[in-house]
Amino acid sequence: MATEVRVPTLGESVTEATVATWFKKPGDHVAVDDMLCELETDKVTVEVPSPVAGTLAEIVAVEGATVSTEALLAQINEGTAASAPAVEAPAKSALAQAAQTIAVMVPVLGESVTEATVSTWYKKLGDTVAQDEMLCELETDKVSIEVPAPAAGVLGQILAAEGSTVQVGGQLAVIGGETTKNPAPAQASVSTAATAKTQDVEDAPSAKKLMTEAGLNRNDVTATGKDNRVMKQDVQKTLAAAAPQATPIPPATPIRAAVPADDAAREERVKMTRLRQTIARRLKDSQNIAAMLTTYNEVDMTEVMALRNEYKELFLKKHSVKLGFMSFFTVACCHALREVPEVNSEIDGTDIVYKNFVHMGIAAGTPTGLVVPVIRDADSLSFAEIEKAIAEKGERARDGKLSMAEMQGGTFTISNGGVYGSLMSSPILNPPQSGILGMHKIQDRPMAINGEVVIRPMMYLALSYDHRVVDGKGAVTFLVRVKEALEDPRRLLMDL
Repeated sequence: MATEVRVPTLGESVTEATVATWFKKPGDHVAVDDMLCELETDKVTVEVPSPVAGTLAEIVAVEGATVSTEALLAQINEGTAASAPAVEAPAKSALAQAAQTIAVMVPVLGESVTEATVSTWYKKLGDTVAQDEMLCELETDKVSIEVPAPAAGVLGQILAAEGSTVQVGGQLAVIGGETTKNPAPAQASVSTAATAKTQDVEDAPSAKKLMTEAGLNRNDVTATGKDNRVMKQDVQKTLAAAAPQATPIPPATPIRAAVPADDAAREERVKMTRLRQTIARRLKDSQNIAAMLTTYNEVDMTEVMALRNEYKELFLKKHSVKLGFMSFFTVACCHALREVPEVNSEIDGTDIVYKNFVHMGIAAGTPTGLVVPVIRDADSLSFAEIEKAIAEKGERARDGKLSMAEMQGGTFTISNGGVYGSLMSSPILNPPQSGILGMHKIQDRPMAINGEVVIRPMMYLALSYDHRVVDGKGAVTFLVRVKEALEDPRRLLMDL
């Protein structure tokens, strides 16, 4: 009896993950709750245990594949191969056959993308392939996707020929088993190729979409693809030739220059985690969408440091949490946001949405990247409640245990680069928020106070803001109010 292993629930609002590591391979015996594989989402890592004892018969989702909740990961044959002496040899034979035959499936192609075109096969029937070696390339309207071999073996069947359209979850090929020299899909491909000159050729989907958007006729484009197919780059070349004065748009990811062989041997290539990919995408989106500008000021930390030193032991004894600087900055920002509400707003189409509350995002560095847990209704919390929330969420962030809900809904963000020694920086907005405060290292500097030069602990502050909704006056006023509150903390008690 075969038992299906499926993707578990990944967390609130999390719908997909990447298969990071398989701890077992086809043919391995597994016990109940043995770890089969590890899935990686944007925020956390999830281990998938075996629901039954038996033999891992087939791995459907290979390492690197993107899978949705409840998608099929693998199949387990329940029981053991040595259940009875009389059937021991046949069982082992069947197991060997199952281990030798691995299906190569179409991976998840991306949100709302359900089909792709097989662009190129890098291997042919009968070729020996290594695990993770590239077998073929699929092309969608948006991206090209390389399909790696899920296991080492011999390419026994190609079920989707070049130029054919495949659906998500469809089968591309079979590794192992008896090599099929003339599979039906391949024969159809040969027949199509033989008559390509006299019949219409199925152009790349991305090329067709681009031609439609540009109003180009297929005859206007010089095709360079196999069997005279029009590829996306062919359309781009035609458009560039038609508008030579236009400024070319740089690609989203610059093409990497050729690397000398001796340098390449000393490089290490590591795939970006989904968290790092999400960080990269969101930061670039922020730059592309918002009219981001940064204004600076500096704050004399003398009074805050004196107040903290005076009461930190009593604070710890009463509240069981250390008194840090973040609670002072959080309260100061909440006061400033009440006076300058546009910094605590966001743009929704042609509307400005003003937030009459403060859900404060506190940026936290973790071993896997930067995350921003949110302290909800921070404007109604005490110093002790803020410090407890920061400590608790910071620990959960470092352990990778934050849920998606804990990182959503922020209205303003504070980022403290000073803990890493940063003296000054320009923080990037956390969309759709309109403001982010950057804290920096406290450093003794000579300052002119009442006509005398004295040494004071100074910190540079930076406010990055969306100039579409926040004017310069509002941004400067906000930063001045934060500075005033920190240089004279009594203003916080008097609500000034």
